[in-house]
Amino acid sequence: MRLDRRPVGVFDSGLGGISALGEMLGVLPEENFIYYGDTLHIPYGDKQPSEVLRLTHQAVDKLIAMDCKAVVIACNTATSAAAGPLRQELHMPVIGMEPALKPAALLPGEGCIVVMATQMTLTQPKFLRLMELYGRDALPLPCPGLMECVEAGELSGPRVEGLLDRLLAPVRGLPVKAVVLGCTHYPFLRRAIAGFFPPGTPLIDGNLGTARQLRRRLEEEGLLSPGPGGKVSFCSSLEGGEAAGRMRRMLEIWKQLEIPCK
Repeated sequence: MRLDRRPVGVFDSGLGGISALGEMLGVLPEENFIYYGDTLHIPYGDKQPSEVLRLTHQAVDKLIAMDCKAVVIACNTATSAAAGPLRQELHMPVIGMEPALKPAALLPGEGCIVVMATQMTLTQPKFLRLMELYGRDALPLPCPGLMECVEAGELSGPRVEGLLDRLLAPVRGLPVKAVVLGCTHYPFLRRAIAGFFPPGTPLIDGNLGTARQLRRRLEEEGLLSPGPGGKVSFCSSLEGGEAAGRMRRMLEIWKQLEIPCK
């Protein structure tokens, strides 16, 4: 079996993709990673798809220039706009993300499936195809403002609670089978979100599935590393080291949250 010690590139518009990175470190402990956050241009959720494609392409080009052997677009919005074109262009694994509607739909039980995501994610063809296949009971819910809370380091407290109270008002009182966290920022708010639903309501994100897909693709292409792994380098579109420092701190916060994988 061929082995490859080059790092895996992970990209998001900001800090949210660190929740996916945390799962990758667990599933692929022998791999090393470079995390690139396009914090200069955040947020992506209110941009046109053509602009998101351009920005994502720029970020992926930077990761390729750093000799990454594969790229994970750890952003549902950027995946919707850019994963397809990049896969056609690049001769390397390009792993994207999508709201975990399928596993939510396959859960037993009755009630609606609340899909929390950005407006752009919910209106792109990729998600609309998911809705056609698995969305009979789905209730798409745009969540403006949640990403900004995570970027500000506010994972709980009055601002978060007040925003969630307003955003989740349309589903108040409805029977809910599951909640899909369709943005990589939202798992950081899992505990706050869970408080608005009955105990035991599944909150599902795509992070673990993405990490497993990355492992499968690396294995298929003979790109798995023999180790040692676990090294993460951070970089940002913002000049200076402040943004990279915030990313490192966010990864430590993620580890301390000890949020179970869904």
